[in-house]
Amino acid sequence: VQLVESGGGLVQAGGSLRLSCAASGRTFSSYAMGWFRQAPGKEREFVAAIAWNYYSTYADSVKGRFTISRDNAKNTVILQMNSLKPEDTAVYYCAANEQVSATPREYDYWGQGTQVTVSS
Repeated sequence: VQLVESGGGLVQAGGSLRLSCAASGRTFSSYAMGWFRQAPGKEREFVAAIAWNYYSTYADSVKGRFTISRDNAKNTVILQMNSLKPEDTAVYYCAANEQVSATPREYDYWGQGTQVTVSS
């Protein structure tokens, strides 16, 4: 599975961004998809994940502000980010795994990342 993220950029606090992750491969619909982020000097952290059956889970820090969704017909997973805060600034990565997990090392496939910068 190859993953390519897009949609990052610079936004003011309180604004919104929509990240997309395009996946190759015929088995996309069977994978759990996750979004992670990594700020400079920090560990990569879990943001959200969605299972093949559309079950989703979120980090407490983004719950109520971010929404993860998937379109299996288009091999795409979306992260809608609203009410952005400066502390959301990070490189955001898309990842694929057999099961939903909040642990980065359990994911088998990763995209190259897209930068999100939120100004105060």
